[in-house]
Formats: sequence, C-alpha cells, structure tokens
Amino acid sequence: MNSTETTQKETKYIFITGGVLSSLGKGIASASIGHLLQECGYTATIMKLDPYINIDPGTMNPMQHGEVYVTDDGSETDLDLGHYERFLDESMSKKNNTTSGQIYLDVITKERKGHYLGKTVQVIPHITNEIKARVKAHNGKYDFVLVEIGGTVGDIESLPFLEAQRQLNHELGRGNSINIHLTYVPYINAAKEFKTKPTQHSVKMLMEYGIRPDILLCRAEHSLSKDIRSKISLFCNVDEDAVFDAVDVDTIYEVPVYFAKKGITGSILRQLNLEPREPELTTWKKFVSKIKNPQYQVNIGLIGKYTKYEDSYKSIVEAFVHAGSVNNTRVKLTMVNSEEINEENLAETLSNFDGVLIAPGFGNRGIEGKILSIKYIRENNIPFFGICLGMQCSVIEFARNVCGLKEANSAEFEKNDFNVIDLMEEQRNVREKGGTMRLGAYPCKLVKGSLAYDCYGSEDISERHRHRFEFNNNFKELLTQNGLIVSGTSPDGSLVEIVELKNHPWFLGVQFHPELKSRAVTAHPLFTSFVKASLKQRKLKEAAKLA
Repeated sequence: MNSTETTQKETKYIFITGGVLSSLGKGIASASIGHLLQECGYTATIMKLDPYINIDPGTMNPMQHGEVYVTDDGSETDLDLGHYERFLDESMSKKNNTTSGQIYLDVITKERKGHYLGKTVQVIPHITNEIKARVKAHNGKYDFVLVEIGGTVGDIESLPFLEAQRQLNHELGRGNSINIHLTYVPYINAAKEFKTKPTQHSVKMLMEYGIRPDILLCRAEHSLSKDIRSKISLFCNVDEDAVFDAVDVDTIYEVPVYFAKKGITGSILRQLNLEPREPELTTWKKFVSKIKNPQYQVNIGLIGKYTKYEDSYKSIVEAFVHAGSVNNTRVKLTMVNSEEINEENLAETLSNFDGVLIAPGFGNRGIEGKILSIKYIRENNIPFFGICLGMQCSVIEFARNVCGLKEANSAEFEKNDFNVIDLMEEQRNVREKGGTMRLGAYPCKLVKGSLAYDCYGSEDISERHRHRFEFNNNFKELLTQNGLIVSGTSPDGSLVEIVELKNHPWFLGVQFHPELKSRAVTAHPLFTSFVKASLKQRKLKEAAKLA
C-alpha cells in the first residue's frame, strides 16, 4: 500500500429515500443522521440528488421551490444543502448537489464530442454511470457519504437515481452501504389506529426496483407501539430493531436528540460492521434547550414578497432561530407582504415590531412597500436589517427622503438619471439567466469602529452573494455627505457591501446574504447583534409603558 492509499478513508455510503408522499423531511433526517455520526467522531458529508430537469434551482420561482441556497463556490443549489451546512457546520460545494438536468447535459455534451465512440447512448449504463461517478467523487475523503434522493419512490423522474443506487449497493457490497427509507404511517382518528398499508406499498415499490431498505424511519403523529413496528417489520422484510418512528418535535434541531434516543446511530454502525459509539450531544442539547425554553421574546417583522411560502426565506428563518438561542430569546417572526403595505396601514403594521428585516428578492413588485417601510423604520428608530435587495431599497429610501433625490431608483426597476443602484459592470453583456449572477463567497473589508466591525470583531470577512445590481458609486459622495455610512466594501473599494446609519438603535444593510453562513449553536454575528438590539428595543418599550 502506497502513502496515498494510507491517507484514504474507507468510505461508507448511506442512501436516504422517501415514500408515500413528499415533504416528509428527508433533508432534516439526512442532516440529523450526519450530525450524529459527526458526534460519534466520524467525518461525514451529504449529497442531494434532485430529479428535476432544471440545471439548478437558480431560475425557479421561490414560491414553487423555496429559496435558492448558494455555496461558497457559487453553486445555486437546493435548500436542503442549507440544512446540511447548519447541522454539520461544514461548507458544501457544487459536488453536494446534482440534478437530472446536470446529468443529462453532461452525457449529451460528451456524446456530441464523440466521447462514446459511436455507441448508442442510453439511460443504462451512461446516465447511471454519470450519477455513480458523482456519488463516488467523495470516496476516500469522508468516513460517511449520505446520499439523499429527492422526490418520492414511484416518481418516474427518480428512476435513474434509484437504479444508480441499486448498482452502487451491489458494487460496494454488504457492510459498505445501507438504505434508509423515510415513509409515512397515517393515524386514522375515526378508527383510532395507525395504518401501515401505505408503508408496505412504498417498500414493495422500492423492492421492485431492486432496493431493499435496511432501516425504516416512519413519520407518524404519535410514537408507534411495538405491535405496529412488528407488523411493519414482518410485511416490509426489515428487522424490527431497524424500524423507528419519527414523530414531530418542537423544533427541527431536536431531531438528532430524538434519533439518538431511539438508537438509530447504533443500528447504522452495526449494519455497517462498525464498533458501537455514542454521540456526544451535550452542547447540542443546551442549544435546543434555549430554543425551547428561552427567557425572553422579541417580535420581528420580515417584509418581503414571497411571504405566502415560508421556505422562500428558509435560511433567514433558521438564522433567527440560531441567533435567538444565543440571546436566550424566542424570535416571533411575522411575515409581511410588501405589496400590501401603504400609507394608511403603515404605522399599524410596523409599530408593534421590535425589529424589521427587509428581505431579498428580484423585480419591482412590492418595492414601494419596502421603501415606505424603511422610511418609517428609520424615522421611528426601529432596528433595521436589510439583506441584498433590502439593502438596495434602504439606499433608494435614503436618497429620496434624506438627500432630496425624489426620482432615485434602481436600474432594475426604472432606468433614469438617478439610479443609485445600477447593474454591475460585468453583468452588462450577460444574456443568459441561469448561473450568471455574482455568486458565491467574496471578501469584504470593514471600517473599524463601525457597527459592522463591532458585530464581526474583524476587519476582513467573507460572505456569499447572489445579485446583478450594486450600489452606484457615482452617488457615493452625496449619500455619505448626508449621513449614510459605507462600512464595508470589496478589498479594492469598488463595490459597496455594507451601509449603516449613526444615531440609530441598529440600522444595517448588506449586499450579501449572511443567512447562508448562519450555523446551529454558533449563529451568525449580524443576526445575533440584530436580535440583541431588537430585545433592547422591546425592553425600552416595556419600560416606557410602565413609566
């Protein structure tokens, strides 16, 4: 064995599939299992295989697919990668998310270049080989690679991924891979009993594809009795001690604790011929305890235009959970549709919030509601946090109402001589929409003594971006002379990254997306500081009422 081989890890693979219906929580289950394996002392990463034909979710409507999660390397990925990063405290990359669109594009491109030397290109072996190659790209780098297959067993678009899973099971051999199937056991209230038939049919379908589940995670409203688990074991050909219920818990961050209590880690290690280990969850349990039993509460408004679907702002929602735990505070988050805000309902809508976040987004729908909100927030000293488009709206509002540029706007909405927000220079000749924005992690230089610097405690930071428009430096002198502070820029000073105001409880707008780097337990410094400022605001209001 050479020196290169000695450094290679013997990687074990865990495949996670879902059955019966969608949205059962495969992403949370995968992230929780990955975290437990880490707490047992192993290294782990997670892949998401998405069956849709889009190359990535970058051009999808967030109302349909949820937020687009961006990695350090600039990949636009499924929102489940956010769960992976938050639970594992590890940065993912383009290697952690693969779509059918990517697979077919690569295979077709190779065919056009003559890579297959005249062979007939087919789903098997060419598509499945491409899938397997991507799954095995992590081989030797981690102790465990968890592979979550999107969709529901029975979906026609998932078949190539399931076939690749079957082949990998065969190639890797017993003891090197296991299959976990997340299913649903409904409780029929009228009959006062659980029904196992949907799970039986789901497993039967999975086995028709040549895949035998080794572990069943059964989503249910209540814990399953031994008799129910025995019945599922018998009809699904899965050992009874490998049938686990997965009931709803108070917070998704309690799932690893619940899984550990049920002994899922032990079952995984045993079936992969590894010595039993107990996960160390002391720190994690303290984190969960502060989420469930906080000392304080704040009311924060999230103003956006995709508010009908909470997953559109999934990372922001979770970042508030993390920051709330750090501050021993429950963040009561209220979604407000910016399209519905006007002069008549403005005060009534915003006055009860201890802090307001103006959310990111694209297009001019709902923009005037955001700008109107920022004016009220600024003038009434409510803590303000603007992210990406939220930061840009704060610049427009300041230009209009403080600097007197009544026609100030963004070139994204209306091109005129007062575009304080304009298209980035490198974006001017871009014609294709997918994957062409300023994407991924970029360095930023902070001004010492600023609010931003106080939050980070460092002059040099790196944050993730997803935008085409930027602060127009032609208006920088006018805006700063009137009190706007540019506290963060790109290292060369050409790109404004952070703006803030003095003489305000907490007013900060950022061009990047800090929510994408928030992690369970540790939180993100900007969200932590914003929640702290909102809590201070609440205490001041309560004291004023008592006075």
